[in-house]
Amino acid sequence: MQAGLFIEPQFGFSYTRVRDLAREAEAAGFTHLWVSDHFFLDPKQPALDCLEAWTLLAALSQVTGLRLGTLVTSQSYRHPALLAKIAAGLDVMTGGRLEFGVGTGWKEVEYTAYGIPFPSADVRVGQLIDTLEIVRAMWTAERATYHGRYYAVQDAPCAPKPLQRPHPPILIGALRPRMLRVAARYADAVNFRNFFLGPPAYGGMLARLRAACDREGRPYEAIRKTHTSYTIIGRTKAEVDDIVKGPASRWGPAAAERLAGATIGTPAVVRERLAAYRDLGVAQVIFLFPYGREGEMLRLIGEDVLPGLG
Repeated sequence: MQAGLFIEPQFGFSYTRVRDLAREAEAAGFTHLWVSDHFFLDPKQPALDCLEAWTLLAALSQVTGLRLGTLVTSQSYRHPALLAKIAAGLDVMTGGRLEFGVGTGWKEVEYTAYGIPFPSADVRVGQLIDTLEIVRAMWTAERATYHGRYYAVQDAPCAPKPLQRPHPPILIGALRPRMLRVAARYADAVNFRNFFLGPPAYGGMLARLRAACDREGRPYEAIRKTHTSYTIIGRTKAEVDDIVKGPASRWGPAAAERLAGATIGTPAVVRERLAAYRDLGVAQVIFLFPYGREGEMLRLIGEDVLPGLG
Protein backbone atom coordinates (compact mmCIF):
# COMPACT_ATOMS: atom_id res chain seq x y z
CA MET A 1 0.00 0.00 0.00
CA GLN A 2 1.32 3.43 -0.97
CA ALA A 3 1.24 6.45 1.32
CA GLY A 4 0.45 9.97 0.19
CA LEU A 5 0.51 13.28 2.05
CA PHE A 6 -2.36 15.73 1.47
CA ILE A 7 -1.74 19.44 1.90
CA GLU A 8 -4.50 22.06 1.92
CA PRO A 9 -2.74 25.28 0.83
CA GLN A 10 -5.85 27.23 1.83
CA PHE A 11 -5.07 26.52 5.50
CA GLY A 12 -2.24 29.06 5.34
CA PHE A 13 0.83 26.97 4.50
CA SER A 14 3.94 28.89 3.47
CA TYR A 15 5.95 27.55 0.55
CA THR A 16 8.91 26.72 2.78
CA ARG A 17 6.65 24.72 5.10
CA VAL A 18 5.23 22.66 2.23
CA ARG A 19 8.71 22.18 0.78
CA ASP A 20 10.03 20.91 4.11
CA LEU A 21 7.05 18.59 4.58
CA ALA A 22 7.58 17.17 1.09
CA ARG A 23 11.17 16.35 1.94
CA GLU A 24 10.18 14.84 5.29
CA ALA A 25 7.46 12.74 3.67
CA GLU A 26 9.85 11.40 1.07
CA ALA A 27 12.38 10.49 3.76
CA ALA A 28 9.63 8.74 5.74
CA GLY A 29 8.71 6.44 2.85
CA PHE A 30 5.75 8.30 1.38
CA THR A 31 5.39 8.05 -2.40
CA HIS A 32 3.02 10.93 -3.23
CA LEU A 33 2.22 14.50 -2.28
CA TRP A 34 -1.19 15.93 -3.16
CA VAL A 35 -2.51 19.48 -2.92
CA SER A 36 -6.02 20.88 -3.12
CA ASP A 37 -6.95 23.52 -5.70
CA HIS A 38 -8.43 26.57 -3.99
CA PHE A 39 -7.97 30.34 -4.04
CA PHE A 40 -8.74 31.09 -0.39
CA LEU A 41 -10.18 29.44 2.70
CA ASP A 42 -12.76 31.95 3.87
CA PRO A 43 -13.65 35.46 2.64
CA LYS A 44 -13.56 36.54 6.29
CA GLN A 45 -9.83 35.73 6.39
CA PRO A 46 -8.52 37.52 3.28
CA ALA A 47 -4.95 37.75 4.61
CA LEU A 48 -4.58 33.97 5.10
CA ASP A 49 -2.09 32.62 2.57
CA CYS A 50 -3.32 30.19 -0.09
CA LEU A 51 -0.72 29.18 -2.67
CA GLU A 52 -2.09 28.38 -6.13
CA ALA A 53 -1.98 24.62 -6.68
CA TRP A 54 -0.19 24.30 -10.01
CA THR A 55 2.39 26.97 -9.17
CA LEU A 56 3.11 25.15 -5.92
CA LEU A 57 3.51 21.78 -7.62
CA ALA A 58 5.88 23.28 -10.19
CA ALA A 59 8.11 24.58 -7.41
CA LEU A 60 7.96 21.30 -5.50
CA SER A 61 8.91 19.36 -8.62
CA GLN A 62 12.45 20.69 -8.24
CA VAL A 63 12.96 19.78 -4.58
CA THR A 64 11.43 16.31 -4.16
CA GLY A 65 11.22 13.00 -5.99
CA LEU A 66 7.67 12.31 -4.82
CA ARG A 67 4.89 11.87 -7.32
CA LEU A 68 2.87 15.08 -7.29
CA GLY A 69 -0.84 15.55 -7.84
CA THR A 70 -3.90 17.71 -7.45
CA LEU A 71 -6.65 16.43 -5.17
CA VAL A 72 -8.47 17.68 -7.05
CA THR A 73 -8.17 20.51 -9.55
CA SER A 74 -11.41 22.22 -10.51
CA GLN A 75 -12.24 21.98 -14.20
CA SER A 76 -13.91 25.39 -13.95
CA TYR A 77 -10.90 27.41 -12.83
CA ARG A 78 -8.90 27.13 -16.07
CA HIS A 79 -10.04 26.49 -19.63
CA PRO A 80 -9.42 22.80 -20.44
CA ALA A 81 -6.86 23.65 -23.13
CA LEU A 82 -4.83 25.74 -20.70
CA LEU A 83 -5.19 23.05 -18.03
CA ALA A 84 -3.89 20.42 -20.47
CA LYS A 85 -0.94 22.64 -21.32
CA ILE A 86 -0.09 23.34 -17.67
CA ALA A 87 -0.29 19.66 -16.74
CA ALA A 88 1.77 18.51 -19.71
CA GLY A 89 4.52 20.97 -18.83
CA LEU A 90 4.51 19.86 -15.21
CA ASP A 91 4.79 16.21 -16.22
CA VAL A 92 7.90 17.14 -18.20
CA MET A 93 9.34 19.19 -15.32
CA THR A 94 8.80 16.30 -12.89
CA GLY A 95 10.33 13.73 -15.20
CA GLY A 96 6.97 11.95 -15.50
CA ARG A 97 5.72 12.18 -11.90
CA LEU A 98 2.39 13.97 -12.34
CA GLU A 99 -0.93 12.61 -11.06
CA PHE A 100 -3.76 14.56 -12.71
CA GLY A 101 -6.57 14.72 -10.17
CA VAL A 102 -9.67 16.54 -11.41
CA GLY A 103 -13.26 17.17 -10.38
CA THR A 104 -16.26 19.37 -11.06
CA GLY A 105 -15.48 22.12 -8.55
CA TRP A 106 -17.78 22.96 -5.67
CA LYS A 107 -16.71 26.00 -3.63
CA GLU A 108 -19.22 28.58 -4.83
CA VAL A 109 -17.77 31.43 -2.79
CA GLU A 110 -14.52 31.15 -4.77
CA TYR A 111 -16.35 31.20 -8.08
CA THR A 112 -18.22 34.34 -7.05
CA ALA A 113 -15.12 36.14 -5.76
CA TYR A 114 -13.09 35.39 -8.89
CA GLY A 115 -15.87 36.10 -11.38
CA ILE A 116 -16.24 32.50 -12.54
CA PRO A 117 -19.78 31.33 -13.40
CA PHE A 118 -21.09 28.67 -11.01
CA PRO A 119 -23.69 26.61 -12.89
CA SER A 120 -25.70 23.67 -11.60
CA ALA A 121 -24.06 20.41 -10.58
CA ASP A 122 -25.34 18.73 -13.75
CA VAL A 123 -23.74 21.42 -15.91
CA ARG A 124 -20.46 21.16 -14.03
CA VAL A 125 -20.42 17.40 -14.60
CA GLY A 126 -20.97 18.05 -18.31
CA GLN A 127 -18.13 20.56 -18.27
CA LEU A 128 -15.90 17.96 -16.63
CA ILE A 129 -16.68 15.46 -19.38
CA ASP A 130 -15.71 18.04 -22.02
CA THR A 131 -12.56 18.81 -20.04
CA LEU A 132 -11.53 15.16 -19.92
CA GLU A 133 -12.08 14.75 -23.66
CA ILE A 134 -10.04 17.87 -24.46
CA VAL A 135 -7.22 17.11 -22.06
CA ARG A 136 -6.78 13.55 -23.30
CA ALA A 137 -6.90 14.68 -26.94
CA MET A 138 -4.33 17.42 -26.42
CA TRP A 139 -2.00 15.05 -24.60
CA THR A 140 -2.12 12.36 -27.28
CA ALA A 141 -2.85 13.99 -30.67
CA GLU A 142 -0.61 16.31 -32.66
CA ARG A 143 -3.52 18.74 -32.87
CA ALA A 144 -6.73 18.38 -30.91
CA THR A 145 -10.18 19.24 -32.21
CA TYR A 146 -13.20 18.76 -30.01
CA HIS A 147 -16.53 20.53 -29.93
CA GLY A 148 -18.45 19.73 -26.78
CA ARG A 149 -21.51 21.22 -25.22
CA TYR A 150 -19.54 23.54 -22.96
CA TYR A 151 -15.94 23.66 -24.21
CA ALA A 152 -14.29 23.42 -27.62
CA VAL A 153 -10.83 23.44 -29.17
CA GLN A 154 -9.86 23.60 -32.83
CA ASP A 155 -6.55 22.24 -34.14
CA ALA A 156 -5.01 22.89 -30.73
CA PRO A 157 -1.37 21.78 -30.33
CA CYS A 158 0.19 20.89 -27.01
CA ALA A 159 3.97 20.69 -26.99
CA PRO A 160 5.76 19.35 -25.16
CA LYS A 161 3.64 16.29 -24.65
CA PRO A 162 3.56 14.64 -21.22
CA LEU A 163 6.36 12.15 -20.64
CA GLN A 164 4.00 9.48 -19.28
CA ARG A 165 2.32 7.34 -21.91
CA PRO A 166 -0.35 7.39 -23.02
CA HIS A 167 -0.77 10.28 -20.57
CA PRO A 168 -0.46 11.08 -16.85
CA PRO A 169 -2.81 9.03 -14.68
CA ILE A 170 -6.22 10.68 -14.39
CA LEU A 171 -7.68 10.58 -10.89
CA ILE A 172 -11.30 11.64 -10.62
CA GLY A 173 -12.82 12.88 -7.39
CA ALA A 174 -16.23 11.23 -7.28
CA LEU A 175 -18.91 10.74 -4.67
CA ARG A 176 -22.35 11.08 -6.27
CA PRO A 177 -23.85 8.53 -8.72
CA ARG A 178 -23.31 10.53 -11.92
CA MET A 179 -19.71 11.26 -11.00
CA LEU A 180 -19.13 7.58 -10.32
CA ARG A 181 -20.25 6.90 -13.88
CA VAL A 182 -17.82 9.54 -15.16
CA ALA A 183 -15.06 7.92 -13.13
CA ALA A 184 -16.00 4.49 -14.47
CA ARG A 185 -15.64 5.82 -18.01
CA TYR A 186 -12.53 7.99 -17.75
CA ALA A 187 -10.56 7.42 -14.54
CA ASP A 188 -7.28 5.64 -14.05
CA ALA A 189 -7.75 6.23 -10.32
CA VAL A 190 -10.59 7.34 -8.08
CA ASN A 191 -10.92 9.19 -4.79
CA PHE A 192 -14.28 9.49 -3.06
CA ARG A 193 -13.45 12.95 -1.64
CA ASN A 194 -14.64 12.20 1.88
CA PHE A 195 -12.01 12.27 4.62
CA PHE A 196 -14.25 10.42 7.08
CA LEU A 197 -15.21 7.21 5.29
CA GLY A 198 -14.53 4.28 7.59
CA PRO A 199 -13.88 0.89 5.99
CA PRO A 200 -17.58 -0.20 5.92
CA ALA A 201 -18.68 3.05 4.27
CA TYR A 202 -15.74 2.90 1.89
CA GLY A 203 -16.70 -0.64 0.94
CA GLY A 204 -20.19 0.62 0.12
CA MET A 205 -18.72 3.24 -2.22
CA LEU A 206 -16.65 0.56 -3.92
CA ALA A 207 -19.81 -1.45 -4.56
CA ARG A 208 -21.36 1.60 -6.23
CA LEU A 209 -18.24 2.12 -8.30
CA ARG A 210 -18.31 -1.52 -9.40
CA ALA A 211 -21.93 -1.13 -10.49
CA ALA A 212 -21.01 2.01 -12.45
CA CYS A 213 -18.16 0.14 -14.14
CA ASP A 214 -20.55 -2.64 -15.10
CA ARG A 215 -22.90 -0.08 -16.69
CA GLU A 216 -20.03 1.55 -18.58
CA GLY A 217 -18.50 -1.75 -19.68
CA ARG A 218 -15.21 -0.92 -17.94
CA PRO A 219 -13.23 -3.41 -15.85
CA TYR A 220 -13.52 -2.45 -12.19
CA GLU A 221 -9.95 -3.62 -11.64
CA ALA A 222 -8.68 -1.06 -14.18
CA ILE A 223 -9.30 1.78 -11.72
CA ARG A 224 -6.83 2.32 -8.88
CA LYS A 225 -8.57 3.05 -5.58
CA THR A 226 -7.30 5.74 -3.23
CA HIS A 227 -8.63 7.01 0.08
CA THR A 228 -7.95 10.33 1.77
CA SER A 229 -8.15 9.75 5.51
CA TYR A 230 -8.19 12.37 8.22
CA THR A 231 -5.61 10.86 10.55
CA ILE A 232 -4.52 11.49 14.12
CA ILE A 233 -1.70 9.30 15.39
CA GLY A 234 0.24 9.38 18.65
CA ARG A 235 2.57 7.07 20.53
CA THR A 236 0.12 6.55 23.40
CA LYS A 237 -3.65 6.57 23.78
CA ALA A 238 -3.38 9.48 26.20
CA GLU A 239 -1.49 11.52 23.62
CA VAL A 240 -4.07 10.70 20.95
CA ASP A 241 -6.97 11.59 23.22
CA ASP A 242 -5.39 14.95 23.98
CA ILE A 243 -4.88 15.78 20.29
CA VAL A 244 -8.43 14.76 19.39
CA LYS A 245 -9.89 17.40 21.70
CA GLY A 246 -8.93 20.19 19.29
CA PRO A 247 -10.76 19.09 16.13
CA ALA A 248 -13.63 17.58 18.12
CA SER A 249 -14.37 20.95 19.70
CA ARG A 250 -14.31 22.70 16.31
CA TRP A 251 -16.56 20.16 14.59
CA GLY A 252 -19.42 20.54 17.05
CA PRO A 253 -22.43 18.27 16.30
CA ALA A 254 -20.54 16.56 13.46
CA ALA A 255 -17.72 15.45 15.74
CA ALA A 256 -19.01 11.98 16.63
CA GLU A 257 -19.61 10.95 13.02
CA ARG A 258 -16.31 12.37 11.83
CA LEU A 259 -14.30 10.79 14.61
CA ALA A 260 -15.87 7.42 13.83
CA GLY A 261 -14.85 7.69 10.18
CA ALA A 262 -11.37 9.10 10.75
CA THR A 263 -8.21 7.06 11.33
CA ILE A 264 -7.28 7.72 14.96
CA GLY A 265 -5.03 5.90 17.39
CA THR A 266 -1.62 4.57 18.28
CA PRO A 267 0.55 3.06 15.53
CA ALA A 268 -0.91 -0.40 16.15
CA VAL A 269 -4.49 0.88 15.88
CA VAL A 270 -3.73 2.93 12.77
CA ARG A 271 -1.95 -0.01 11.15
CA GLU A 272 -4.99 -2.22 11.75
CA ARG A 273 -7.30 0.41 10.26
CA LEU A 274 -5.14 0.82 7.17
CA ALA A 275 -4.98 -2.94 6.73
CA ALA A 276 -8.78 -2.93 6.53
CA TYR A 277 -8.63 -0.42 3.67
CA ARG A 278 -5.89 -2.44 1.99
CA ASP A 279 -8.03 -5.56 2.18
CA LEU A 280 -10.83 -3.66 0.41
CA GLY A 281 -8.48 -2.96 -2.47
CA VAL A 282 -7.18 0.51 -1.58
CA ALA A 283 -3.86 1.03 -3.35
CA GLN A 284 -2.98 4.30 -1.63
CA VAL A 285 -4.00 6.00 1.59
CA ILE A 286 -3.56 9.77 1.44
CA PHE A 287 -3.09 11.22 4.91
CA LEU A 288 -4.63 14.51 5.99
CA PHE A 289 -3.17 15.39 9.38
CA PRO A 290 -4.30 18.16 11.75
CA TYR A 291 -2.79 21.47 10.68
CA GLY A 292 0.52 22.05 12.42
CA ARG A 293 1.01 18.38 13.40
CA GLU A 294 1.94 17.07 9.93
CA GLY A 295 5.66 16.58 10.49
CA GLU A 296 5.50 14.61 13.72
CA MET A 297 2.64 12.45 12.49
CA LEU A 298 4.07 11.60 9.08
CA ARG A 299 7.33 10.60 10.74
CA LEU A 300 5.46 8.30 13.11
CA ILE A 301 3.57 6.79 10.17
CA GLY A 302 6.87 6.19 8.40
CA GLU A 303 8.57 4.67 11.42
CA ASP A 304 5.87 2.52 12.99
CA VAL A 305 3.03 2.01 10.49
CA LEU A 306 4.23 1.68 6.90
CA PRO A 307 6.83 -1.05 7.56
CA GLY A 308 4.08 -3.33 8.89
CA LEU A 309 1.68 -2.83 5.98
CA GLY A 310 3.69 -4.33 3.15
